[in-house]
Amino acid sequence: MDNKTLSIVSYITVFGWLISFILGKEKSNGFLKYHLKQSLGLVIFSIALSIVVNILFMVTSLEILGILGLLPLILAIIGIINAANEVEKPLPLIGKMAEDKFSFIG
Repeated sequence: MDNKTLSIVSYITVFGWLISFILGKEKSNGFLKYHLKQSLGLVIFSIALSIVVNILFMVTSLEILGILGLLPLILAIIGIINAANEVEKPLPLIGKMAEDKFSFIG
């Protein structure tokens, strides 16, 4: 797979990220590394958001909090569009933070 395809796959769950990370190790460029960082930030954000929403739901019983669960999906779609267009644009809310972290990727 080429780096563009691996960048797109990295946004599709944790398994997609692992596949992109493992297959792209040998031939990665800055574009793939950038999207690996962004998608890893998205995975961590998704897990943290899920925990927070579940705790708030148990405490308050507000079913409207379930809408927040769509936020990671929306961010993943934005990331996939950016990768498909070969653009290194940070994701809203979490992108700038993910750029600075995860130095083990690149």
